[in-house]
Amino acid sequence: MTRFTIRARLTALYAALLAGSTAALLALSWWLMDRHLHRTLPERLAEESAETLAVQYLLAFAGTVAVAVALGWLIAGRVLAPIKRMTEVAHSVTDERLEERVSQDGPHDELRELGETLDAMLDRLRASLEAQRRFVANASHELRSPLTVIRTETELTLADPDASPDEFREMARIVLEATDRTEALLDGLMVLARSQRGLLRSEPVDLCLGARRAAAGGMGAARAAGVRIEVEADGTASVAGDEPLLERLVANLVDNGVSYNEPGGWVVVRAGGHDGVAAVEVENSGPRVPEESVERLTQPFERLGRARDTRGSGLGLSIVRAVAEAHGGRLAIAARDGGGLCVRVTFTRS
Repeated sequence: MTRFTIRARLTALYAALLAGSTAALLALSWWLMDRHLHRTLPERLAEESAETLAVQYLLAFAGTVAVAVALGWLIAGRVLAPIKRMTEVAHSVTDERLEERVSQDGPHDELRELGETLDAMLDRLRASLEAQRRFVANASHELRSPLTVIRTETELTLADPDASPDEFREMARIVLEATDRTEALLDGLMVLARSQRGLLRSEPVDLCLGARRAAAGGMGAARAAGVRIEVEADGTASVAGDEPLLERLVANLVDNGVSYNEPGGWVVVRAGGHDGVAAVEVENSGPRVPEESVERLTQPFERLGRARDTRGSGLGLSIVRAVAEAHGGRLAIAARDGGGLCVRVTFTRS
């Protein structure tokens, strides 16, 4: 089946409208002139004059149709020119050429709105691909570090023919720590990828219970770091969502508060619900964080130069943000005047 282009169809429409209106006008004019001729001239002369006039009208109609087709083709081309420009931009965009934009000018009509929508989409696509590239590069770097440690320690120890059992044990200890770090990083990457795919299931989850569990789970690390954990999570705060992901969210907040703290510091875990909103909040002491740099903490592997903890992978708050967004929640991070952070996540209460 033959399919005509939009330009051809618009041309046919313009020509049909003009031809139809011209035909109606000429037919009415010929009818009026025919009556007038028959009233004022002899019958034979009136017939000849009417026939001559009909031929002239037909020639005029044919000329009008030809002009209508030509003008319709030109007008349709002008109207569709912005769409052709958008198509060319779309064809030219690749993952290496994301700077192309439609930049539609002219009046604020539907075509300009479409062009601005495409430009906004390209902006989002460029930002997403750049974030993906940074994520892949950072993940590769983070994975390479423990693997390098494992390889170096193993090669140095095996290359020493006089290595003692104690040296082998020390090598095994370092390799085990690097392996644990690699496993933690891979686990974090898997959770982050899972949360960004959206929810696979939804069930009632008590944030207060999750806060108490997360605090209990972090007690060992807190004691080792000389940090005190307090819990303010009485009652219930039910949220509809994926229980493992939400528990990981709270656990990451507690772990982040402990990991980036100072000896003698504290972490307060709060959870509760009111007015249709359920929230979990973790506030901790620690080094001062510049206010203008707080939002960067939700980027994967971002630590803002803070001392690296062997338990940390730099994915904690990025996982928190992804899980919160997957559940329709909102993440708010604020730097405390005395040092440390206050991180709050709110959800619609189920």
